[in-house]
Amino acid sequence: MLLFTIACFILTAELCAAQVTPYDHLLPSTSRTALIVEQLDTHLREIDTGSQSFYPPASTMKLITALAAKLELGDQFRFKTSLGRADHDLILQFSGDPQLTTDDLKQMFVTLKQRGIKKIEGNLWLDNTLFSGYERAVGWPWDILGVCYSAPSSVIVLDENCVPGSIYTQTDGNTRVYIPEQYPVHVSTQAKTVSLQEQKQQLCDLELRSNHENNYRLSGCLVQRSSPLPLKFALQNPSLYATRIVYRILNQLGITLTGDVLVGRPPKPLQQVLAHHESKPLVELLDTMLKESDNLIANNVTKTLGHQFFVQAGSFANGTEAIKQILYAKAGIDLKSAQLVDGSGLSRNNRMTANQMADVLRYIWQHDTSLHLIGLLPVAGQSGTLKYRKSMRSSLVKGNLSAKSGSLYGSYNMAGYGLDKKGQPQVLFVQFITDYFPDDKEETVQAPSQLEQFEDKLYRDIIQMSQQKQSYLSSIK
Repeated sequence: MLLFTIACFILTAELCAAQVTPYDHLLPSTSRTALIVEQLDTHLREIDTGSQSFYPPASTMKLITALAAKLELGDQFRFKTSLGRADHDLILQFSGDPQLTTDDLKQMFVTLKQRGIKKIEGNLWLDNTLFSGYERAVGWPWDILGVCYSAPSSVIVLDENCVPGSIYTQTDGNTRVYIPEQYPVHVSTQAKTVSLQEQKQQLCDLELRSNHENNYRLSGCLVQRSSPLPLKFALQNPSLYATRIVYRILNQLGITLTGDVLVGRPPKPLQQVLAHHESKPLVELLDTMLKESDNLIANNVTKTLGHQFFVQAGSFANGTEAIKQILYAKAGIDLKSAQLVDGSGLSRNNRMTANQMADVLRYIWQHDTSLHLIGLLPVAGQSGTLKYRKSMRSSLVKGNLSAKSGSLYGSYNMAGYGLDKKGQPQVLFVQFITDYFPDDKEETVQAPSQLEQFEDKLYRDIIQMSQQKQSYLSSIK
């Protein structure tokens, strides 16, 4: 260990960044990897390769968003949705609450009716002015916009901007879809039922097209199956969805509306709040965001940071800039060179270095007595997105890493901590892998993939360093 440490002081940063590790041969030669493994108590970099190059962070970006939110908004911050009066109009003021449901909205109108309001003399405005700009960040691929992990980041949110459904194969070669009747969207299918052999011969798959009216059409093919295939459709127009829901609620409660349900900036500001709904506190939202890798929470928190920090309508642009400025001002973390365009990591345009992620991890560890962020991370083989990860199922790894995963097309990332036998962080690590495209034959064999072999060895070594205080070099002799 001493020999390598001295060498890294003597050699240039570029040469040290090219450190050869025992993991390199486990991945395809065409892939790129950045690795950092660092002892927390000594700051000693056991492994440091590719750490100054840019990589897409994918969902490890949520660590950065969570830290900025903790520092700027605080644990007790809540999204607040208000229903109130402005002369003869009523205003429903949305705040971007990512967990607001139709039931929550209905309860606000129940409260309105209990206060004796059974007729709205003017219009009912859905105020969407707290956010501005795109509801989908630059770099979100067009082909995933119909599925719920890329639900639009809108200020008007209901039911996570997501509609559940299912598709059934049929013996006549057709398919049928089912959508629960409470969701005001339309889904049709022209997809064909085929055998597995036909699917391979025709090179077909299930395809989804959607439009701004929240209409969805399935086409292509689906292999014959005995049970329905669950589907989740991302709303294409959350404002239209909310408008339809509001009309339905008014009808159900017998509240008469003289005017219309309108979306936009009301002619007059809210004068009297008659009912409101508050979200769970921020700390609970961040727990869900990190454990389940919830993109909608991450992106709406980002826009809220932009709104609060710059005192203007929140957007992806000012939200990501707010994250950079907050972390620099309050944590001394310099992300100026990072290319950040959303808060979830879903965009293919995000770029940062492993060094920058390591700075974030170190700050979180140093201040965890006040931040309490490490406890929100998924634990290897036990919780969240790491519960069923193949490389974390072994008894040695299970329960001994706390980390945030991230994956995009060709990218497989992990950032977090190796834990000692008492569950306390001892080592921080950053794994950025991109351009990972293994041989097609990997899809047909039962043996562990190259990625699984890489992660299994890396994580075992990290745990050995964390629990036995054994250095990297001695562990590979």
